[in-house]
Amino acid sequence: MAKKTQIGKVSLAKAFRTIIWPRRKQILIGLVLIVISRLAGLVLPGASKFLMDDVIPNADLELLWWLIAAVVGAIVIQAVTSFALTQILSVEAQNLISKLRAQVQAHILKLPIRFFDNTKTGELVSRIMTDVEGVRNLVGTGLAQLVGGVLTSIICLVLLIAISPLMTLYVLLPVAVFGVVSMKAFGRIRPIFKERGVINAQVTGRLTESLGGVRVIKGFNAEAQEIKTFEDGVTRLFLNVKKSLTSTSLITSSATLLLGLASAGIMGIGGYMIMEGELTFGDFLAFTLYLGFMIAPIVQMSNIGSQLTEAFAGLDRTEEIMNTPIEDSEGTRNIQINHIKGDIEFRDVHFSYDAGKEVVKSISFTAPAGSVTALVGTSGSGKTTIASLAASFLNPDKGVITVDGHNLQEVSLDSYRSQLGVVLQDDFLFEGSIRDNILFPRPDATESELQDAVRAAHVQEFTDRFDDGLDTLIGERGVKLSGGQRQRIAIARAILANPRILILDEATSNLDTESESLIQASLKRLMQGRTTFVIAHRLSTIRQADQILVIEQGQIAEQGRHEELIGLKGRYYQLYTYQARI
Repeated sequence: MAKKTQIGKVSLAKAFRTIIWPRRKQILIGLVLIVISRLAGLVLPGASKFLMDDVIPNADLELLWWLIAAVVGAIVIQAVTSFALTQILSVEAQNLISKLRAQVQAHILKLPIRFFDNTKTGELVSRIMTDVEGVRNLVGTGLAQLVGGVLTSIICLVLLIAISPLMTLYVLLPVAVFGVVSMKAFGRIRPIFKERGVINAQVTGRLTESLGGVRVIKGFNAEAQEIKTFEDGVTRLFLNVKKSLTSTSLITSSATLLLGLASAGIMGIGGYMIMEGELTFGDFLAFTLYLGFMIAPIVQMSNIGSQLTEAFAGLDRTEEIMNTPIEDSEGTRNIQINHIKGDIEFRDVHFSYDAGKEVVKSISFTAPAGSVTALVGTSGSGKTTIASLAASFLNPDKGVITVDGHNLQEVSLDSYRSQLGVVLQDDFLFEGSIRDNILFPRPDATESELQDAVRAAHVQEFTDRFDDGLDTLIGERGVKLSGGQRQRIAIARAILANPRILILDEATSNLDTESESLIQASLKRLMQGRTTFVIAHRLSTIRQADQILVIEQGQIAEQGRHEELIGLKGRYYQLYTYQARI
């Protein structure tokens, strides 16, 4: 429920300023076209009056041909303007949707890591792809039809008054009632549409997770459980849609009642006036047709109103995400380091994910340029958090982290991360080929540089067995490869990046004994001359580190080289000897 209170309302003035006004030329052309189309539509009722009152009684064939020509011409104008309207406004609306999606995606990628830790991937996909779609009703034909409908109704109203003020007055009473009902209904619909966006994002998020974790679901025979969870989600979505359908059906039913009452009323009043000689049959027919032209846009406006309400609900959610501060929202990261030497220092660093629950406490150490710092300890001790702080994925709550003497929080993220390399525990790979994944940090790398990275990480050991070699498609997240193969591709990617700062988070966790022996030599070469942070549960992989930090409950329990820590016979000695027995 807390999330709902964060969603602000996008005002009509802001939508006009940011969405409509920049596209005023296209919208103005669209309005002109729809005015022409609606005026052309009024030719038929006028021609019908002349047909009944002048042509048929006087058998005037010449006037008949002129009326037919006028009606055909009006129909052609309507067809041409309708086509042009779609080409101008509908295409521009889709163009706007694509631009907004790109803007939202660009903004989301600039958000801090902590944001992604608390938000489902599927929910973000929904924010990018679905929430912005409603703007087509602001820029597309919806707005033009709304304006055109109002204009048509006003013109028809004037013509109706000219024919019969009495019948027009009768018609306006149910129209006024319909207007009041519509305003109240639209007021109820907007919060429903906003809630629908939230529910849709949650359902999409869970669906994305379940499809990504299908092996876990099948492995634990949990299909029924996931099916039930998804059914509950789509049921909530159905109940929300049901609410909006109730409101929109109220508007539609009111419009039907309006049309029925108006028709019944003018039938009686008009029939009486014809019998009294106060109204001609042609006037009555024209009045009936003009009434239809006036009421049809009003009924249509109820649908357009629902579309505009949905558009503003989507813009509300888009506005919320766009107002979320990015990593450097305060603009304090102004220091550019073109070539990082690699001296990293932690000074009394504290960090917590949740208020009052510090994960890292009073961490102080120095990692000289080109050195290897190993972080060891039990799961949940804070090793990965420290590495994330060094990578600038997280910012300390207290204390300072420096790189080459500069406060890391003041260093440009672009200049720092362009010289950062990571091999993460989950060795994330993108769908595509092995080549694409290795080239990811440097798409412009030469074939020679690519092959050097491939050999250094011993990737050719398994790609040589594939028919397509490096161009082999690996599936989503590299599902077609073994854990060790994915790990070696991730290491090759880091080698190609040629970073100054290197983060290795369980870089050999998925390797068998043979693969590990191959990779150890590659990692040793990769780490030469680079400031490296290594996280490893296998303590045998970090014996050559320049310093080892034993992390316990977010603090440095021991610090030193392998031999020194073994000699202390403390916590590191216990961990090492325990693994040796295993």
